[in-house]
Amino acid sequence: MKLKQLEGLLGDLQQFSNPKVDLEQYPTGPHIASRMLFTAENSYGDITDKVVADFGCGCGTLSAAAALLDAACVIGFDIDPQSLETATLNAEELEVEIDFVQCDITKLELKGRVVDTVVMNPPFGTRKKGADMEFLSAALKVSSRAVYSLHKTSTREHIKRAALRDFNAKSAEVICELRYDLPKLYKFHKRKEVDIAVDLWRFEPKQN
Repeated sequence: MKLKQLEGLLGDLQQFSNPKVDLEQYPTGPHIASRMLFTAENSYGDITDKVVADFGCGCGTLSAAAALLDAACVIGFDIDPQSLETATLNAEELEVEIDFVQCDITKLELKGRVVDTVVMNPPFGTRKKGADMEFLSAALKVSSRAVYSLHKTSTREHIKRAALRDFNAKSAEVICELRYDLPKLYKFHKRKEVDIAVDLWRFEPKQN
């Protein structure tokens, strides 16, 4: 599947109808989602025929992209039942098979490296300090091949240090810098949208 075709399909997906500020719910736009998953497959071979987990899947945009790129199995995890309802409708609309699980990522009890690849757009940690690190730690415990994750560029050194020193990553590499258009979703937002620099990271876990 070509990048433009993937972005077009993701652009038709439903997004949060009533986003929850405490969960830092922001939609992962089709531009970023398509490039994230397309790069994971075409540069590294980490999606097609692989078991892919989407942590904090929200409305399922990254999950859908993985399924459209022919992942062997896609599992989306999220704590919010309303988001999972929307994600399920999106999967049905695209006619792709995705399993959705309602759970708290920080309390996930998967034994060992049960998925090949984790993809995620975690909370940036602006409402709950350290939320992004909790997601990264959990992802590196269950992935056997790679973790792809979006983090604010301003946290780059902190992310790299934590991944390599604290979370047992073998490697931590920024594979591209993207612009995240944050729409005005909440009352405390002053501007119509904010453009945030984000890094797309690829982490490799150490093999036990």
